[in-house]
Amino acid sequence: MKLEIKNVSKKFREKKAVSQFSMELETGQCVGLIGPNGAGKSTLIKIIADILQTDEGEVLLEGKNISKMKREIGYLPQYPNFYEWMTAKETLFFMGQLSGISKKELIRDVPIILAKVGLSDEEDAKIRTFSGGMKQRLGIAQALLHKPAFIVMDEPVSALDPIGRREVLNLIQEIKQETTILLSTHILSDAEEICERFVVIKNGMKIEDTTMLDLISRNSKPVVYLEITHNDKSWVDTVKMLPYVKDAEMTGHKVKITLDDVVKYKNSLIQNALENNVDIIRFEIDKHETLEEIFLKLVVGT
Repeated sequence: MKLEIKNVSKKFREKKAVSQFSMELETGQCVGLIGPNGAGKSTLIKIIADILQTDEGEVLLEGKNISKMKREIGYLPQYPNFYEWMTAKETLFFMGQLSGISKKELIRDVPIILAKVGLSDEEDAKIRTFSGGMKQRLGIAQALLHKPAFIVMDEPVSALDPIGRREVLNLIQEIKQETTILLSTHILSDAEEICERFVVIKNGMKIEDTTMLDLISRNSKPVVYLEITHNDKSWVDTVKMLPYVKDAEMTGHKVKITLDDVVKYKNSLIQNALENNVDIIRFEIDKHETLEEIFLKLVVGT
């Protein structure tokens, strides 16, 4: 199924949360909607899930207004709310009935969904005993229960501890094999791990829509990384003066050096270090920036 977001705008009082935003999402993709806090990610996700109405523009699924296709959408909010006194199984039955799923289907499908999200052994446990990661996995279960064509997730791991975050990321990796996913996040390492495509939003506007491969190729830099001892820090000032060095930054014992041409000048750089009696602990060549560095350039201008 094809999702189309066409010139969507949404204002809250005088603040425009989303402005003339357009994008398309094809079946089988896992797309990361990334941007800083307050960029408009959650507002856009809620518009796609038909929780908020647009001021302008429209969201279409298979050419039909999203409000007529809600059965095809699974939605995971950033903080899923459950009745704490219910069990996991009771919760899914309750939510399934609200979605119009028959009792026969629920009896058949609830155990399957609980197994998929790794909660089979907890089906009769009260939700008040669940960790944050378990609640998020239950949230994914309810989003999958009615077999949607795609799922939208709003910051699915930002509120979790490292263990819960890893559990949910692993689960998303599994379900993206069979379900189209759009997820918002400001945690770039997560987006880089699980998404093939990135849509960057800033101040409610789309400023980039690309793949990781394209981002890297367009932001490639001839960069060398060295790790040196504390006593050799003063060498960095010498490096900055070399004619083939564009930039040199030091963080702790690590030095990031941008050269005019890595292949041509890497040996000259090493030779200069040896001439200055620099103790090189590690030497690496990395010809592209990280997603975090590219992101900061896009949204902050650094």
